[in-house]
Amino acid sequence: MYIQVNINMEIEINSLTDLPKLKLLMESSKMKVNKSKLARDMGVDRRTIDKYLAGYSPKTSRDRKSKIDDYYEVISLLLSEESQQIFFYKRILWQYLTDNHGLQCSQSAFRAYILKKTEFQSYFNSGKRRNEKKEVIRFETPPGEQAQLDWKENIRYVTKDGEILFVNVAVLLLAHSRFRVFHLSMSKSQSVLLSFLTESFEAFGGVPKKIVTDNMATVMDDARTDYFEGKVNERFYQFSKDMGFEVKPCIAGKPKTKGKVEAPMKFIDEIHAYQGKFDYEELNQFVQKLCNRINSSYNQGSGKIPILAFKKEKDLLSPLPNERIRDHYKINHIRVKVNPSNMISYKSNQYSVPAGYIGKTVGLQVYDNHIFIYYNTDLIVEHLIKQSKINYKDGHYTETLARHLPYKTDTDIVELAKKNLEAIDEVYRNE
Repeated sequence: MYIQVNINMEIEINSLTDLPKLKLLMESSKMKVNKSKLARDMGVDRRTIDKYLAGYSPKTSRDRKSKIDDYYEVISLLLSEESQQIFFYKRILWQYLTDNHGLQCSQSAFRAYILKKTEFQSYFNSGKRRNEKKEVIRFETPPGEQAQLDWKENIRYVTKDGEILFVNVAVLLLAHSRFRVFHLSMSKSQSVLLSFLTESFEAFGGVPKKIVTDNMATVMDDARTDYFEGKVNERFYQFSKDMGFEVKPCIAGKPKTKGKVEAPMKFIDEIHAYQGKFDYEELNQFVQKLCNRINSSYNQGSGKIPILAFKKEKDLLSPLPNERIRDHYKINHIRVKVNPSNMISYKSNQYSVPAGYIGKTVGLQVYDNHIFIYYNTDLIVEHLIKQSKINYKDGHYTETLARHLPYKTDTDIVELAKKNLEAIDEVYRNE
């Protein structure tokens, strides 16, 4: 429609969005807008005319429901105070929903969604650590030249049975390709470390020329500093010579020296997203699955996919030492059967296990002058290796005897067990 403003001027009004122009012209001509007539002519309420004259502009696109909204309740539950699971980063939450709830969206879209939901964003804000950013000098190494070693230590994990474990993940990463190996362990002893490195070299199909490590006690007797080169402990030094690599310790307090392995350690925090979901063996399987996924994903630092870059680096590693040398450092996994006396045999000597395992097959690991006895993945007992023929732990014989003599009192059982153990000890001492 056309509205005549004065004798010499007309303005065409095609829609409500043209009303601000009308208002401007009317005000410049010191004329008053007839809002009632406009409302009648345009078939709308007078209040609508008021709103558009004031400059209202409708959205050009309608609000659309995000497909991530379908997961709102799941996200709320996962981030609630009642949940055992912990998500240190949005990336971990996105990965968890992708793997377990069928979420299909890009990581960037998911981050944007969480950012817009203050109730979710506050979860991540509360846990943020604000570190001072320092200048980092980037170093690249040629293929086969270097690997970096580190531990993710003392991760508190609650199993699906409610057991609290403190686990560690060892990581060895080839610096050029970023291909890595993970190992879940309850122990960080030197024997465990040497066995892990040996098996990692076998997985690589060769040995890097140098290994960069921090000043962990299982490697260094004295830490390297700005003024002292440090001292590698004798056993690890011998291991490095047998395997054919050079030990390169970082300067104490400067972890950026091995930044290629330090930076990706946050991926292991994904373990916390599965608090209360796995037993120990399932957790181990998850850690290996996580490692495989990282090796198969694009690495921003190198601009390559590690597993593809590794194929080229593998040929430039130093050859493995002979099998005899490798076997010397590997922890053997032995399977034995518990005998009718509720004991297992190792090198002609017998060691007790808790009651209830007679006839069952258990696993042995022998290192650091100890025998570690496992049933499935549960450590059921640890023995110091001795020269004695018969080696009972306190309580094992008593428990077994009580199962065979249920009619005896606890006091009688303890007294009988004591006498029998003294007799057994006397017999084998005189042999």
